[in-house]
Amino acid sequence: MKYIGFVDYFIDEWHSNNYLVWVKELCKEKGLDIEIKYAWSEIETYEGKMSTDEWCKLKNIEKCHSLDELCEKSDYIMILAPANPEKHLEYAKTVLKYGKRTYIDKTFAPSLSEAESIYALGQKYDCLFFSTSALRYATELSEFGAVKGAKISGGGRSFEEYIVHQLEMLVKLMGVGVEQVKVFDSGISRMCVVKYHDGRTAFLDYFPKNGFRISVEDLDGTTTETQVESEYFKIMLDSILNFFINDILPFPKEETMEVIAIRDALLEGENRLDTWIKMK
Repeated sequence: MKYIGFVDYFIDEWHSNNYLVWVKELCKEKGLDIEIKYAWSEIETYEGKMSTDEWCKLKNIEKCHSLDELCEKSDYIMILAPANPEKHLEYAKTVLKYGKRTYIDKTFAPSLSEAESIYALGQKYDCLFFSTSALRYATELSEFGAVKGAKISGGGRSFEEYIVHQLEMLVKLMGVGVEQVKVFDSGISRMCVVKYHDGRTAFLDYFPKNGFRISVEDLDGTTTETQVESEYFKIMLDSILNFFINDILPFPKEETMEVIAIRDALLEGENRLDTWIKMK
């Protein structure tokens, strides 16, 4: 049996609760001898959530009293803290030195410089890891071939936290090579223009309560629009398990770095509305 350890800022959150269920289901379906056994969180309680002790007891998970303890006991590690990407570099400094296959939840890093630092740690310790938003795994994205342009709509609690979902879909659809971005502000919504070096253009429409939707123009001019409704979280977790077992990264790090670089530019664009922001 191989064991997964959860690393989190606070443990009683949506991702940890649901990943626990879906990983168990996937392992049963596929006959995998893998289970989530360990958990460590930086803080014990958070805004009325269950304490780490309560959560571990309820979920039948072994609480680790230090991050090092979790890393020593676990075969594979999942750094969660999905609402606190500012913690990912700090956790990675301990986790990656153990050289165990690791998944880092969205948003990978709060800035391009911290993303570069995490990859530098992975190289230093010869540790394979990857990071993604679950929306990259929406099966609706596989319906399209070469893409000339796209409009991707979606929402979430805040632009800063949730724009990563649209960016993962964008890079999956149109690849790397963004040249510049522009942000328009309309109250609680944002409209973003993303221009590639080769002239292709994409639009990202953020509105807090929007579901995810994709509109695509193929190279031949055909347009298609679809609502994103697939089980992308379970598909993502299946990819993570395959990575743990087979040691093969599901996509190149350049795509993750592109997502963070575009995000950096968009956040700068929020402070310089209707202005082209060059990619770093």
